[in-house]
Amino acid sequence: MIHFLLIPAFIFGQGNISGRITDSSNGQGLPGANVVIDGTELGAAANSTGIYEINNVPIGTHTVIVTVIGYSPLSKTINVSSSSSITVNFSLSSESIELTSLEVLASRADERTPVSYSNITKAEMEFRLGSQDIPMSLNTTPSVYATQQGGGAGDARINIRGFNQRNIAVMINGVPQNDMENGWVYWSNWDGVGDATSSIQVQRGLSAVNLAAPSVGGTMNIITDPTAMSRGGKLKQEIGAGNFLKTTINYNTGLIRDKMAFSGSIVRKTGDGVIDKTWTDAWAYYFGASFQMNQSNRFELYAVGAPQRHGQNLYKQNLGAYDSEFAKSIDGYDETALGTDGKFRDSGEINGISFGRNFNQNWAPVNSNYKGKQYYYMYGAKTVDRFNPNFINERENFFHKPLVNLNHFLTINDKLRLSSVLYWSGGSGGGTGTYGRIPTMDADGNLGDDDYKFYYGRSPWVRDWNALITMNSGSDDTVYVDKNAFAREQGQSVGILRNSINRQNTIGLISKLNLDLNKALKLQFGIDWRTAGIEHAREVRDLMGGDYYIDYADDNYPSGKKVTLGDIIAYHNDTTVDWLGVFGQASYASGPISAYGMAGFSSIGYSYQDHFTVDNEKIIADPISATQFKGGAMFDVNDNLSIFGNFGIVEKPPIMDNVIYYDGTVASDPANEKFQSFEAGANFNSGIFGLKTSYYNTDWMDRNLTKAVTSGQGSSGDTDVIFLTGIDQNHSGIEIEGKAQIMSMLRLDVVASIGNWKFVGDASGNYQEDEFNEQGQVIGQTTTNYDYALDGLYVGDMPQTGYVFGVTLTPITGLRAQVLYKIYDKNYSDWGPSAREYSGDDSEVDREQVWEAPGYSKMDIHLSYDLPTIGGMNFQLFAHVFNALDNIYVQDAVDHSRYNSYGDKIHAAHNAEVFLGIPRYFNAGLVLRF
Repeated sequence: MIHFLLIPAFIFGQGNISGRITDSSNGQGLPGANVVIDGTELGAAANSTGIYEINNVPIGTHTVIVTVIGYSPLSKTINVSSSSSITVNFSLSSESIELTSLEVLASRADERTPVSYSNITKAEMEFRLGSQDIPMSLNTTPSVYATQQGGGAGDARINIRGFNQRNIAVMINGVPQNDMENGWVYWSNWDGVGDATSSIQVQRGLSAVNLAAPSVGGTMNIITDPTAMSRGGKLKQEIGAGNFLKTTINYNTGLIRDKMAFSGSIVRKTGDGVIDKTWTDAWAYYFGASFQMNQSNRFELYAVGAPQRHGQNLYKQNLGAYDSEFAKSIDGYDETALGTDGKFRDSGEINGISFGRNFNQNWAPVNSNYKGKQYYYMYGAKTVDRFNPNFINERENFFHKPLVNLNHFLTINDKLRLSSVLYWSGGSGGGTGTYGRIPTMDADGNLGDDDYKFYYGRSPWVRDWNALITMNSGSDDTVYVDKNAFAREQGQSVGILRNSINRQNTIGLISKLNLDLNKALKLQFGIDWRTAGIEHAREVRDLMGGDYYIDYADDNYPSGKKVTLGDIIAYHNDTTVDWLGVFGQASYASGPISAYGMAGFSSIGYSYQDHFTVDNEKIIADPISATQFKGGAMFDVNDNLSIFGNFGIVEKPPIMDNVIYYDGTVASDPANEKFQSFEAGANFNSGIFGLKTSYYNTDWMDRNLTKAVTSGQGSSGDTDVIFLTGIDQNHSGIEIEGKAQIMSMLRLDVVASIGNWKFVGDASGNYQEDEFNEQGQVIGQTTTNYDYALDGLYVGDMPQTGYVFGVTLTPITGLRAQVLYKIYDKNYSDWGPSAREYSGDDSEVDREQVWEAPGYSKMDIHLSYDLPTIGGMNFQLFAHVFNALDNIYVQDAVDHSRYNSYGDKIHAAHNAEVFLGIPRYFNAGLVLRF
């Protein structure tokens, strides 16, 4: 079939292109350089002197693109006529020379920057991503680990060097995107960015980013520059496992009269999900514009957003609840937990819910005759029918977070330039859960009633919506849930679905003044100002058969408040976050030496107002200041080899949860977290072969950590909270990244990451435990002070050892295939607080190491094939197979689960809760470029 499709290319190909590719700095040939005809991937590789030749090029106008490891890509437009032979030479610049103004504003690193970094180009993104969440495309870079967690669309997370994404600065076009309250990043908000991205750069460690936003794990710079896009449009249609369907429409004008460029994308995505009921219903949009007003002024405007809803799978399970045979294969797993007499069930079904590898605890079937409406607010109130008449997701996410940037680049004179971005980031939506008392069944279908509790039976448990609807709509004045009797009035719901909502507005300004003192020495001064207002509340989403619900959370209604669809319940508060940072940086580059040093100061202030208190007082915490100092140097040993080192001392203010507590009290003296990091490395590049190596050592001191523990009482999603302080950690490791263009049709990539991450010393914590009334509502908290035995534990949540092997083949014209094989080991689970706490004497405290999940491997396959050009339009087929060998493995784990453990041994496989890797799935489609 492939050979048949290639026949037209050979029939109509009547021209030849040849030439030489050289280094612009010395005129030497660049062996192994890749030369392709855009849209066809007709191409060749340069020989040992940089000479290339491409035969059988179709008649017409073409764009020839040249790429080589360590150099900026270059393209030229040529016209091929009948039987012509054209000479086209290329002179390439190293990556350090051509940084755009937008990349400078976003603090992008180049090959003269003394930090560890990896670039992912647009072509690589398109070739590998396959409509996964953006972090999944970064798993081929050293010390990066991204998973899809429970499998919900946009629920991915990423760790770098053992630090989670709260400690990784994520920026889009230079604008920070981490949540200003807790530092988290919600990838469902950026679904459309992957289709509009020009490139992504990952800087590992403290990075060279000079914003006063510390990032101990690393920095992700995502660029969507319309001027970097060539003129043309794209229509892409994708299909995939789980009835996945995605349509992307994009158009780029390219530069118009060297003054303007526009780019726009619209994306529509739907699907049922590979994991049970992790459906998605999403839109995404992107718009970018650039205007060169004159030689001194350039403006850019960006807008991006992704209004979406999706079903979630948030609850990890015991291994035995997914696959008993896999559980038995793991050393130390207690097999008495399995089988018909055991604790966990991994096969069959109950109440229409199937158990096994794709099990999701966050949904349950419902009688389609139930016609109750659901309410949610996402830039407008919406009263709607539920997503599917036959089931209800306990956990659904709905959110829209638009981002608008206005950039201005001002050239004051030959030595002075000002780059600024004014931005607004909104946000409206939330997530669902239950509230009140919810009938629940064990894995054998036994419902918690007047003499039985669901957790007496086998796990995992599931909700019984139909039983709840019957209770709420019935005439009984007393109902029973898990051996507890509850009095109710006619029409009163004893349990409901709720929304936890978040409405936010952030305005910010980042401005950088660049001063060139001379050709070698440059200075930069900047300001980073942001202010955010966030509303938090819960709302009635679905009354589940009743007419109203009585809520006791508002102190203004001590006897309870009757609420109906859309009314606020549980809590209602407003917070503000005000941030101001300034920095100064000096950089030097002359001959073989380059260096930089920066100093930054930041101040952050929080306020909190609880509308459910009688006095409704606004609590304002004193501003907290922090400093950072970092710098590095690089020395070019010769044209191919450079060595570098960097060092930094950085303070990070605590997040809001560690400054103003849930009950409105303010921490007396919240301490800054402190990072001290050192890194040294070497980079080698010969054109055919590239190698980067580095060693890092980072001390994290006085870490503040909020640890949520599922309470098992009251409403699903209610949690006890532990506020920990004084945590110390050490992260060190070695990274290797190698690339080799063996021949024109074969490229090899190797990545290795070997880490050693441990806690140093114990920590203190306040265990805040919720108190419940008989309706299952939180009415207060009790706080107990504990110490936690962490000294010597491995830092989990990411394998400490990882390898990636990649083979890319272009065996025939237009066909490209890549196999990525990933191996992970030292896969320590994240520590669980149960059994780690102690008070006073620590002689009996549990200091056993956390459970180490089995190492694993997985293979991904990526294919693309360019069809012959028809009427000036280019067609490309593509396909992806993820986890191609369908391996079963543990990707995320928590040690000593409070509710999914079994038996006496505390830190063993049968006591952990996990997410397994997603089973084999595919993505495929067709791209039309014009």
